[in-house]
Amino acid sequence: MTATPPAPPTTLAAARSLNATKIYGSGHTEVRALDDVSVSFETGQFSAIMGPSGSGKSTLMHCMAGLDDLTSGSVFIGDEDLTKLSERALTLLRRKQIGFVFQAFNLIPTLTALENITLPMSLAGDSPDQAWLDQVVGTVGLSDRLSHRPNELSGGQQQRVAVSRALASRPRIIFADEPTGNLDSRTGAEILTFMADAVRSLGQTIVMVTHDPVAASYADRVVFLADGKVTGEMLDPTSEQVFDYMKTIGD
Repeated sequence: MTATPPAPPTTLAAARSLNATKIYGSGHTEVRALDDVSVSFETGQFSAIMGPSGSGKSTLMHCMAGLDDLTSGSVFIGDEDLTKLSERALTLLRRKQIGFVFQAFNLIPTLTALENITLPMSLAGDSPDQAWLDQVVGTVGLSDRLSHRPNELSGGQQQRVAVSRALASRPRIIFADEPTGNLDSRTGAEILTFMADAVRSLGQTIVMVTHDPVAASYADRVVFLADGKVTGEMLDPTSEQVFDYMKTIGD
């Protein structure tokens, strides 16, 4: 199975980029990390971004999440153009509409699991929706670990806390950067299964950067990058299909 050309961006998307270009350096040291990328990530879908090292996949995610600026082009969360927002407005949008899951968990060691999960809302001065929080915690299987601190939890449990933290405020979209990179394969599979379930049963939208064809196979759709350009996409992927396609664009 070969990857098909990407579908054109749509205003119904949770996030999208339009002619996104990101250049580092200048002259003979110039690196075009993103080269005129237009791609959309639909609401209620689990998407993966894949590509060889240096393909621009992490740059794309960081720019779409408002963590890095584009050189030219636009990125949207819903109908909000991030490139037109002030720093304060961008900070508020990230806090309210975007969730993040990182490879390194990024938990506060002195806080309990529950305090870590609700920390972004506490910082924003918001109270959690208790029914939603209970549903998220129940779905991840952390109900009996909420009073534990990170050093009392396994790596898989810590990442469940991190995923729950991203889900707790019901963001428009969650960006996950190699979320299973520090986990063994069995624990990684548990986290990926949960993330897929969060999309299907909790109605979330997740975009995950990964280099692992097995991880990508949990997604509904994979977008492939090479040399800063989108080369194609794949729906309902298997790990074998992803692996075979990756061989055609380098690794």
